[in-house]
Amino acid sequence: MKEGVQMLNKLNHFIQRWMPILTPLSLVVGVILEDIGQHLLFLVAWLFAFMTLVSGLKMNFRDVKVFTKYPKTILFTIAFLHILMPLWAYGLSQWVFDDHLLMIGFILSVAVPTGVTSVIWVTIGRGNIPLCLAIILIDTLLAPIIMPALLHLFVGETIQIDTMSLIMDLIWMIVLPSLLGIVINEVSKGQIQRKYGAVLAPLSKLCLFGVIMINSSAIAPYLKNINSELALVIGIVFALAVSGYLIAFIIGYIVWKDRTIATTFLFTAGMRNIAVGVIIATTYFPAKVAMPVVFGMLFQQILASVFNKLNERQVTKV
Repeated sequence: MKEGVQMLNKLNHFIQRWMPILTPLSLVVGVILEDIGQHLLFLVAWLFAFMTLVSGLKMNFRDVKVFTKYPKTILFTIAFLHILMPLWAYGLSQWVFDDHLLMIGFILSVAVPTGVTSVIWVTIGRGNIPLCLAIILIDTLLAPIIMPALLHLFVGETIQIDTMSLIMDLIWMIVLPSLLGIVINEVSKGQIQRKYGAVLAPLSKLCLFGVIMINSSAIAPYLKNINSELALVIGIVFALAVSGYLIAFIIGYIVWKDRTIATTFLFTAGMRNIAVGVIIATTYFPAKVAMPVVFGMLFQQILASVFNKLNERQVTKV
């Protein structure tokens, strides 16, 4: 039994260490296996719901109480995620591309909630973990309100969106599994996470790779015809990802003297739950909308690693 747990822990550490490589590799495999991926689309919502459930097992309702201690920080982070970055993505994509579908994709790529994996980098960077969990939980629970509102604000006049279905999908994939995970964690007093965490952690990451591979089949036709537009899309996605981290890095060290809070803001503001964005893009929009969203997966983990090093250097200077 102990040997099995040790093996699973090693697998989890291996996946965690190589995520910057495994994530884009999953995208490439999904494109190559395009025909298979299209037949597995029905699994995506279930895989994502499982990932969210596993994440919920690490949280409890006390995380929300952190809001009373850091209300301005949490609200500022949510405003950065869902006001500043969507406006920046909208302006940049409208200036560069004369393509409404790509513009929607860029907005969607930054309108999604903060990434659950941000807690990994906050832990590595010695940030404020309770604050990080509170931001993830609150932002996740607000997703069914914020995402449809942003999409209607930016694209509602030109493309009809089934808002009710979108809200229900977000509740089913994000809110309900999160709440279920929290309730299980509370009732078991953390025993489920302690007992089965070694199994669930690598399974959850493998589900993420599965979601990426399956949804990559949707943009396979565009990737097989490499042209200047595709290169420009990838370049703008990279620019948005870098600017998100960079602005968060600068703001963090101007606004907060507490370096643990600055570190937490850096990763919660820079990271995105892109998997849910891909699902929404492929479900409610033409396939081209998914291009900027999917490509966001190429850079997130690599940039998190780079900015973690920059953050460490800044901390040692202070």
